[in-house]
Amino acid sequence: MIYLSIFLIAFIAFALSMVCGGGAGLLLIPLLGHALPAAQVPAALSVGTSVSSLTKLYLFFQQINWRIVKHFLPLALLGVLAGAWLLSYLAPMYIELCMAIFLVFNLPYLFKKVVPNTEKPTLSDHFLKLIGFLAGFISALTGAVGVLFNGVYLRYGLSKEEIVATRAANEICLHIVKLGLYAYFGLFTLKALTIGLLVAVAAVAATYLMKYVLPKISIHLFSKIGYGAMVLSGVLLLNSAILRIQEAHDPNVHIVRVSKGYDATVNWDDLIYTIEFKYGEGFEFERIIPFTALDAPRQAYVNAQNIGADKIVIEKVYSLKEIAYEAYYYRGESNLIKKIQFK
Repeated sequence: MIYLSIFLIAFIAFALSMVCGGGAGLLLIPLLGHALPAAQVPAALSVGTSVSSLTKLYLFFQQINWRIVKHFLPLALLGVLAGAWLLSYLAPMYIELCMAIFLVFNLPYLFKKVVPNTEKPTLSDHFLKLIGFLAGFISALTGAVGVLFNGVYLRYGLSKEEIVATRAANEICLHIVKLGLYAYFGLFTLKALTIGLLVAVAAVAATYLMKYVLPKISIHLFSKIGYGAMVLSGVLLLNSAILRIQEAHDPNVHIVRVSKGYDATVNWDDLIYTIEFKYGEGFEFERIIPFTALDAPRQAYVNAQNIGADKIVIEKVYSLKEIAYEAYYYRGESNLIKKIQFK
């Protein structure tokens, strides 16, 4: 059932991506995350999107803007190398979270009037190289960039067909390099290949179908749908990233009203952070530190204050005025018998 769902949603996603200039990969990331480990999702996406890019090149080769490809691609390949290396160490969910926030912030562009670009591009070639590096870097980390940089293509005054063709020319080399790097870093499995090929079949079918629809869409509607896809992708990515972070770290926040203010306790894995606000005193940030993090004189002072406690918890307290420490003495696991403050 999951494979049928992937095929159908991939078909719809790639059909929409033809209308809005990209975004299929970003729409598919949350779905593929249910079928594959997070680190293998980029490999599966790269299989499908590379085949999709080849199909677009075949259908729209004459519309490629080679000037943009010339400046975009070299730095994008360098970004792919850096991103694929980092992917073997970094959890993709944090990258997804940052991308989601960026995409959602494109919501105002849905309501902004589109002014036709009849002048020469206002963006420099150096800026285009920077965009290329960022696109390659993010693409290696997530497997997709999609509509993330569509605004850049629109700023250069490209037509609908030129955006589709130029993006495909830029991305095909990136996908091929990424697949080799994913295999080298052990992120390319048989299951990832199988799902990637399933996505590829859906992509080819959608691309051929939408070839006949794209010429009938105005550039105004094209850009609006593009920004709409960015916002939708951001919402889906945000939900996916939050769920993955919740599953991985089980974060939670507790807010308690205390005398003269509030205490907010944040739990992240086994770490506990506290933000305290008191009227007239301002904010304090507290975190638990190991006893060994104290220097020798402070350790001696804390031990000297011990009145038979079974457990001592040390907190480091940051305020606008100073940095101080608090020691909590417990009998058993939760019976607080003493608290001291020191600098």
